[in-house]
Amino acid sequence: MTQARREAQLDNYMASHWGALLTAVVLLAALLFAFREGLLLMVDWWETSPEYNHGYLIPFVAAYLLLLCAERFNKTVRRTAPGGLIVVGVGLMLLVLGELSTVYTIIQYGFLVTLIGLVIYSVGWKSAVTIWAPLAYLFFMIPLPDFIYAKLSNQLQLLSSQFGVAFMRLVGISVYLEGNVIDLGVFQLQVAEACSGLRYLFPLMSFGFLCAYLFQGKTWQKIFLFLSSIPITLLMNSFRVGVIGVLVEYYGISMARGFLHDFEGWIVFMACVGILFFEMWLFTAIAGRKLADVFDVKVPPLADFRVYLPESSPSAISGILIVAILATSFATMRVQDREEIIPELPPLNTFPLRINSWQGVEQAIEKVYLDQLKLTNYFMASYIRPSDSTPVDLYIAYYASQRKGAAVHSPKACLPGGGWDMVAFDKISIADVGPAGEALSANRVLIKLGDSQQLVYYWFHQRDRNITNEYLVKWFIFWDALTRNRTDGSLIRLVTPVDSSEGVSAADERITALIRDSDPARAYFLPNGLEGNPDAG
Repeated sequence: MTQARREAQLDNYMASHWGALLTAVVLLAALLFAFREGLLLMVDWWETSPEYNHGYLIPFVAAYLLLLCAERFNKTVRRTAPGGLIVVGVGLMLLVLGELSTVYTIIQYGFLVTLIGLVIYSVGWKSAVTIWAPLAYLFFMIPLPDFIYAKLSNQLQLLSSQFGVAFMRLVGISVYLEGNVIDLGVFQLQVAEACSGLRYLFPLMSFGFLCAYLFQGKTWQKIFLFLSSIPITLLMNSFRVGVIGVLVEYYGISMARGFLHDFEGWIVFMACVGILFFEMWLFTAIAGRKLADVFDVKVPPLADFRVYLPESSPSAISGILIVAILATSFATMRVQDREEIIPELPPLNTFPLRINSWQGVEQAIEKVYLDQLKLTNYFMASYIRPSDSTPVDLYIAYYASQRKGAAVHSPKACLPGGGWDMVAFDKISIADVGPAGEALSANRVLIKLGDSQQLVYYWFHQRDRNITNEYLVKWFIFWDALTRNRTDGSLIRLVTPVDSSEGVSAADERITALIRDSDPARAYFLPNGLEGNPDAG
């Protein structure tokens, strides 16, 4: 069939189904409008985060995969599936939950869930299964939630540091590793977040999925191709860290900066892609076949998109779906546009530096970190008492609103970033806190870096609740935004060194003593009820 004839058929098909096509366009427009805040933030992440720069390509690759599925899709019998409406309902619930909890990743996943639900309702389950690959591929365009990203980045920094140092020692370089800091004697290299390997991992996983889908091999080979992108990224990034260390050792610190540093990154990524192709070549060589025979990358004609055009006229259900999507969007906007209750509180910079026998020295956070934390106010000081020469650092981060992406950062995700290993993590109850002698729940973390140990206590003060679970914090942000019109909250963290001569029990006593002694001040400076502290100011 000639291209001109294909285009003529497509024009005739669209002319005879203009009503259904218009309904589909309106549905898609309503969907984009309802989820616009999450989608706009997603595009902003593509622009500003090197780890997600490949996000622009994902919709186009998904469209290509959709073309590849056209023939199989056209052979199925398409009929509406009411079960798809349930999936749409779940997606709209995710929109509401994401908007109120300020976890915009939930909104982005909600968009895809709603889109999949609309596809299932329109064509049926069997037809939807034939296009599972392009729908699944769209999930690679969504960035990870911040707390998952931070944990993954921290672990990859530590692993890349360890493997990179192993390579340096293998080639005869004397090096000392402390957390993610590589000490070469004259120079010190820190495997920072940008060197964790995530900027290779995310695009390589999406490329690995594409290769696995196009590769015409056994199922286990496809799974292996996709999953192997993870260890390939880790090993190659570690090799890059090791090579940088070798170059710095012999040619100076300039080898770890500027153009050469970025150029090495591109070389490593292309090497990762080359290893994926080598795996496919190996599988085909074992089977006695050629790679060109099992890796078909043909480009189908765009006219094949006609098989995805609606076949039926607009139905009442379609109109109801459009109204439901828009109604959910406007209802969420109405809740979000309410004037949020912001408790009146005294400024944290007036938090007392003298508490009973404790004397504190106030400290400051660098602007680069403040820009990332996006907090409303904070207090940080190092306290010491005459009976003990070891200090306790108190940190309070306060957020007046956690609706628009600014939210408390969990120490559980941040602590490993400096190379600290969590030796122990448990939840404890501290008795006799407050005027009524009530108990306070807190997370207790023992961390270690080389020969140094520190004890960390932290909890989240969210409205009138003290919470130890990061996920419960998100739930109560959602619930209190809906029922109280409040999302304010804070993080309280105390840290003290563990002296080898005194043991961990002395560090526990030191922290709990400051928690009890500082409780009246915290109760005054932080909101403790629906209206905050009425005597503040």
